[in-house]
Amino acid sequence: MQTRYAFFIQLKALPTWLRLSRDRRRQVADACLGAAMRRCPSLRVRHFDAEAFCAPCSDLMLVETTEPREHYAFMEHLRDSALLTEPYFDVLAIIPTIEEGYRALEHDVASQHMAIDA
Repeated sequence: MQTRYAFFIQLKALPTWLRLSRDRRRQVADACLGAAMRRCPSLRVRHFDAEAFCAPCSDLMLVETTEPREHYAFMEHLRDSALLTEPYFDVLAIIPTIEEGYRALEHDVASQHMAIDA
């Protein structure tokens, strides 16, 4: 069973971002995220809008990978991009998770019991 990691990144859009036209926002996001993702091809990145439902987080990014170092590299590239250096966004929190981690633990525990019983 291959371990899948998910990183939930809580972002807050800053006034510098909100003052941009929607077309310009799309251009900046495509350029910054596209460059970071090209350098980390095994990642899957999804974006969710949250501003209508929660505060202070305005956006949530879900980064999925089987290799945590890819996420690390992605975040380093993102930190070097205009999204965070202009700054257009603040990173409020990064929540690392293991997809269905309890199943891996149950599998490991069961394997240990089988080895002890043998």
